[in-house]
Amino acid sequence: MKKTKITLHPSYVIGDISPRLFGGFLEPIGSMVNGTMYNPKHPTADEQGFRQDVIDGLKKADVPCVRLPGGNFISGWRWKDSIGPKSERKQNLDLAWKQFIPNDVGHDEYLQWAEKIGAEPLYTINLGTGSLNDAIDIVEYTNFPGETYWSDLRKKNGHKDPYGVKVWYLGNEMDGPWQIASWEKDPKGYGVLAHETSKAMKFTDPSIETVACVSSSPFLPHYPDWDRVVLEQCYESVDYISLHHYHSALVGDVGGLMAGVNAFEDYINTEIALSDYLKTKLRLKKTMMLSLDEYASSWRYSLGAKYGLGGRLSPDDFYKFDPTTNFIHHDPDNMTMNGPMSYTTEVMSAVANASISLTLLRHADRVKIGCATGGLSMYCASNHDNVWTGASHYTMTALHNLAKGKSILPVVETDKYDVDTYAIDNMNQYAGFEDVPYVTAGAAFDEENGALTVFVCNSDWEDEHEFTLDVRGFGDYKLVEYTAMADVNGDKRNSFENPTLNSPVDVTKDAKFENGILTTTLKKISWNVFRFQK
Repeated sequence: MKKTKITLHPSYVIGDISPRLFGGFLEPIGSMVNGTMYNPKHPTADEQGFRQDVIDGLKKADVPCVRLPGGNFISGWRWKDSIGPKSERKQNLDLAWKQFIPNDVGHDEYLQWAEKIGAEPLYTINLGTGSLNDAIDIVEYTNFPGETYWSDLRKKNGHKDPYGVKVWYLGNEMDGPWQIASWEKDPKGYGVLAHETSKAMKFTDPSIETVACVSSSPFLPHYPDWDRVVLEQCYESVDYISLHHYHSALVGDVGGLMAGVNAFEDYINTEIALSDYLKTKLRLKKTMMLSLDEYASSWRYSLGAKYGLGGRLSPDDFYKFDPTTNFIHHDPDNMTMNGPMSYTTEVMSAVANASISLTLLRHADRVKIGCATGGLSMYCASNHDNVWTGASHYTMTALHNLAKGKSILPVVETDKYDVDTYAIDNMNQYAGFEDVPYVTAGAAFDEENGALTVFVCNSDWEDEHEFTLDVRGFGDYKLVEYTAMADVNGDKRNSFENPTLNSPVDVTKDAKFENGILTTTLKKISWNVFRFQK
């Protein structure tokens, strides 16, 4: 049996934990909007066609925030075609996902749905085909009190009070060759556009915060220099940079999947270093904050990669001009529902993605927004008929509800392993990983309420770990609860009929806690939460 020790001390403060750290991401792909969010024929549909069972599930889970309405979709979306009476709205083509957009769910519906689930909307605007005037107008329509054309139109359309959206994303993945109106070949141009757009939006509503895109993948050959050129132009006027990363491993490679923690550490550290370099170069006092607003870790099948391309891909990899391509009409009541994010077991996927969330927690001083791709389905799983709690519901809700106050750096002593080189496709090629820890952790210290919570992922697929947790530095604290969720059910997944098959169980009795030192055994592939109270 391997051994792991974690030491915590109240002086190991990383920073304040943002309430926006464990949110979700929503884009009209597949059934995410059409079928899950919106289905007028569903038995629980409300007067707007929203599924009330999904609303209730997300509201009960207390989802903090959701980034919407895209995604690649946003770079061609015309928000002005999506407001007003539905009979007068324009149907558009979505060039990103080859679908018709009837705009049954429009600008107002996205924001009103967020109100219904009780989550803060983090809004992405179109800086692909959209204009500077569109950006000014959308803030005026959304946030201005009245006495202007756009704000009075919002009132006419049924929402008297301003929505008060605070966070605005200045486009989506603007360096991606796959993006409509991509700025891949002109980072300076996008940086200037982001700067001027941010200024104009803040002139309209000085209370808002804006987020500029940096490179959407560390695999692209222009990363991270594209990021540097962009930030040189807009550092002064934006508040965050938007990071996206999808970690993949070949199907069956558990070690590769769990090595995502190293990939995200490297990615976040690179962007922090780059931002701080520009802070000094530009002679500024402002420290740039980070928004990791699309992320996931999953298994994927190999697509026959050609090695050595280093991200320099043929245009055919991204834009295939196929004359046989058909645009799809989506029927919300007759949709192929979203599949799982991973081919792994349910608990293995939950642990892999929770370990990434802990990476955000360990960078809480700089990462202030987190939106997991699939995060809404993690909080509330669903199919055509029902909703239930999947395994990831328990990891996400534990993090959101218990990670309060200040993030504390855990000093982890654990065995490590290496991962050899591998490739998923021509773009996603991995040079391998060294010194991947089997056990990762995060901790939250809510001093005001006398609460200390420690989150631990054991990613070891072969061994249990003899575990020691040293919290003597916190003084007079007692263990009040230890819960664990282990990968013991194989391919059996939670369902509407059995929503707690894979769920945490109270194993406090299995832990010994004396004089500030806890000892127990961490199960293989497990999620562990230790709660202490003063």
